Amino acid sequence: MSKSSLTAQQRSARAYSRYAREAAVLLGKQVRLARKQRGWTERELSERAGIARATLQKIEKGDPRVALGLAFEVAALVGVKLFDPEAPTLAEHIARTDDKLALLPAAVRRRATPPVDDDF
Repeated sequence: MSKSSLTAQQRSARAYSRYAREAAVLLGKQVRLARKQRGWTERELSERAGIARATLQKIEKGDPRVALGLAFEVAALVGVKLFDPEAPTLAEHIARTDDKLALLPAAVRRRATPPVDDDF
């Protein structure tokens, strides 16, 4: 197959880990469940979120290529708890994470490892 016969989506395809794919699917299913429990149509939720209905459908199907902020916003609108929904608690988690990050080096560099001498 020639490069010109590939679609733009195929050329920009990214391999996601199994965990990332499953997390996206779980979030999508939780969003769909919460939307249906509220009795909202796809159109109603997409209008509330300010996104296209097709984008909502991708979120609900667990497409990992959807912008993270959009998926989080939709989840928040239907009440899916991503972390702890209380603002002070989220702020505490952010501060704690910032403290941990401050203890780590600013940049991560791969250490040069000496070649393995396996000639016995």
